[in-house]
Amino acid sequence: MNKSNKQAGAGSSGTSRRERTIDIVNKRLEKRYRKEKRFRLYGMLSIIASVLFLAFLLTSIVSNGYSAFWQTYIKLDVQLDPDMIDKEDPGRSNYQGIIKQAIGAYYPEVKDRKERRELYSLFSSGAAFQLRDEVLKNPAVVGTTLSLWVLADDDVDMLMKGHIKRNVPENERRLNDKQLQWIAKLEAGKRIEERFNTTFFTAGDSREPELAGIWGAVKGSFYTMLVTLALSFPIGIAAAVYLEEFAPKNLATDFIEVNINNLAAVPSIVFGLLGLAVFLNFFGMPRSTPLVGGIVLMLMTLPTIIIASRAALKAVPPSIREAAFGVGSSKLQVVTSHVLPLALPGMLTGTIIGMAQALGETAPLLMIGMVAFIVDIPGGFTDPAAVMPVQIYLWADSPERAFVERTSAAIMVLLAFLISMNALAVVMRKRFERRW
Repeated sequence: MNKSNKQAGAGSSGTSRRERTIDIVNKRLEKRYRKEKRFRLYGMLSIIASVLFLAFLLTSIVSNGYSAFWQTYIKLDVQLDPDMIDKEDPGRSNYQGIIKQAIGAYYPEVKDRKERRELYSLFSSGAAFQLRDEVLKNPAVVGTTLSLWVLADDDVDMLMKGHIKRNVPENERRLNDKQLQWIAKLEAGKRIEERFNTTFFTAGDSREPELAGIWGAVKGSFYTMLVTLALSFPIGIAAAVYLEEFAPKNLATDFIEVNINNLAAVPSIVFGLLGLAVFLNFFGMPRSTPLVGGIVLMLMTLPTIIIASRAALKAVPPSIREAAFGVGSSKLQVVTSHVLPLALPGMLTGTIIGMAQALGETAPLLMIGMVAFIVDIPGGFTDPAAVMPVQIYLWADSPERAFVERTSAAIMVLLAFLISMNALAVVMRKRFERRW
């Protein structure tokens, strides 16, 4: 009887120990599950915060910049007196005087000299150049009355877009009460309206916001990226192939690999200092040109291309190499005919990402003088030029309110280029990617 009781007691104690063990395990599992839930929650909150910050940034840029794609124009009836047009060289005629006569004809009540200056200031200084272009394009308009839509001054443009309030005291706005009355007369006569701002996409930089455009900076960026691509792609691919396929594994190659990885993390302004010291001061190359800018950005982009290309070469399975060697191919034939074609999509993806990074760089280009104010559209690699990031930097530093919207609009255009380049990289990776 005692023996059976002891066995029963031992069995119950063993069961209780197992129950305690299971309880401990369940508590630990519950704790792990709670940690996992918290970790997932933190991850979701981080993603939501990132998306909100990005949405706020993009909304701020778009809200400030979308109005730059529209510009205020004023209609003028211009009397082209043949006596005021130089018959031998029409381009040298006094078109500014003709524009002022047309303005005075519409506002005959304005006689005071100071008031006339205030009246003329409502019209862009580019109105005379618009009239000149019309006469040179069609000389038959000389001697007739031409209805011409000319650019309004940036202050008038800001007023029409609501950035300058009409109902505030006169000393708190850039346009006085008389100028508002003159603008009201234009509105009553339906001689003022907003149109698509083609000047923004076809002109170079200007001190006047209504005449400023991004075409010069776009061409400068194009020439600079062309130089960067032409130099960095073949050099980067060749360096990656040599280091990954041909170079012996020793201290020298290890040293090179470490330095390539370090160069990828070097601040971009250091490359600008290198370009300033070597290409400009030592070799005497021209300042503020796409040629020098492209070389500097090539140095900055090379590490990215080399690292991405080596990763693409490593992703090719060893069986491809072994099969090629098995049919009698040489080392060079294996690399050029089998490995390189399979790794090329990854190399192109890395190149596009590196080019997109270079397209948005400003600091190295500032160091080589591409911050200069350049009005002319560049026609080649050695012409002075600006690039999109530097153009944005210059406009952001301008005090006029109209340059604020043009800065945001230029950022929108640059973002569109960058998103397009990154989307191209994704499409190419998806299209040519092979799963082994």
